Order: sequence, then C-alpha cells, then structure tokens
Amino acid sequence: MGTGYPLAAPPEPGAGAGWALLAEAVATQLPVADLHGLWVFRPFRREGKEYGTAILSRVEGDRLVIYTARYAHTLKGKKRGEFVSEFAEVGRGPLEALDELVALVPKRTEEEPPVQIPLERWYPVEADGAPDLG
Repeated sequence: MGTGYPLAAPPEPGAGAGWALLAEAVATQLPVADLHGLWVFRPFRREGKEYGTAILSRVEGDRLVIYTARYAHTLKGKKRGEFVSEFAEVGRGPLEALDELVALVPKRTEEEPPVQIPLERWYPVEADGAPDLG
C-alpha cells in the first residue's frame, strides 16, 4: 500500500551538498585539469552528520597518483552546516595498474565498491574546454 506521496529518487553518486563542498576543497589541493578519474563510495549518515569518501587519480609523467578525499558534513543540530574535509595521497604506480591501485584504497567494513563517476559531475566543462571552478 502506497503513502500517496512520491518518493524522491536517490541522488546520483557524487551529487549533493556534501560532495559539492568536497569538490571545492579538492580544487584547492590539486589542479582540476590534471585529474584523470573519480570514484565515490556511498555516503552514510550517523548522528546528524553525512560522511563521504572519494578516490581521485591524476597522471604524473608515466605514473598514476591516487588520492582520497573525505568529508563530514553536519546536517542537524547546533553545528548544522559545518563541513570538515581531508585530502591525502595514498598511492602511486604505473598507469596500467589503475584497477589494482583503486582496489587498495582502504574501505570501511562490508562496504560496496566505489562507483566511477564522470569528472564533469564535480567540475563541469565550460565552452573553452576548461573545467568550471565556480
């Protein structure tokens, strides 16, 4: 039996307020134009906060550099709107080792694998081909 109210479709992976703030934070840490790939884990909520983790890759010469970016976004309570993020390099390897490098990124227990999303979801491309950084 339905409630009569339409159910909201879940947001696309990597889309939403927390992810948008994380994308801005990442853009201050490394050149967006150098990004090669982007994967996100499903965010989770606990005690009024949303937590998210992304994996990013960047080509540096003939090597691939892997980073993690994490956030905690307070959604409820007196500190509503507070946002904290961390960004770290977690691995390097040959370009052909992309899948193995991404698989080595630490995961929370029993977590689904990350989903690759288009870089344009975080950094839309402008008419001149450059990423739109806001």
